[in-house]
Amino acid sequence: MKKYLAEMVGTAVLVLMGCGVAVSLNCSSNCAETVNAATVIGTSLAFGLAVVAMAYAIGGISGCHINPAITLGCLLSKRINAKDAAFYMIFQVIGAFIGSAILFALTDNSALEGTGANACQEGVSIAGGLIAEIAFTCVFVLVVLGTTDEKKGAGNLAGLAIGLSLVLVHLVCIRYTGTSVNPARSIAPAIFQGGDALAQLWIFIVGPFVGAAIAAGIWKIIGEEK
Repeated sequence: MKKYLAEMVGTAVLVLMGCGVAVSLNCSSNCAETVNAATVIGTSLAFGLAVVAMAYAIGGISGCHINPAITLGCLLSKRINAKDAAFYMIFQVIGAFIGSAILFALTDNSALEGTGANACQEGVSIAGGLIAEIAFTCVFVLVVLGTTDEKKGAGNLAGLAIGLSLVLVHLVCIRYTGTSVNPARSIAPAIFQGGDALAQLWIFIVGPFVGAAIAAGIWKIIGEEK
């Protein structure tokens, strides 16, 4: 049970900190209208640093997935069993709702708006958004699988490598979808925010899961010993 609770806490922190910075820097509605170097870099660093912090805080307890896409990648790579994977995902979503609820309470009592929900940005089609989420989740999950491999991984530096890769993914993808690569991170903010975020939520569930499956397939080919 402790590892499930760790996933819940870790995801809550990720959503609160990452989405919280996106809201504070006004990069939470349509970045095409408000985007500048400060909002993109600040939001990217927030998500990456949150992952690094949680990796070293709860990594020894649960492995610090805090992302259903990562959990799926680990399941397909046979690093976690189906029961644990299901409960990881459930508690990750619960944690995301906790983080979003705190952020919603803060914004509801201030001049700030939104919960950092994802949606296709101005000029980006539904297909474009879906492709972006598949591609960048694939890259991110592949980094996770590679750096956490027992024999070929980065050891104690894995958390740092994963966090930095998430920063990189955000730097590229924010302009397209606001960057999800994490279904839990998108589900909860969309429920609170509604509108396009809720209508397009399927993109941020399907895209990351497909990307994670592709990453697991790639790692099986290039990383696993025959």
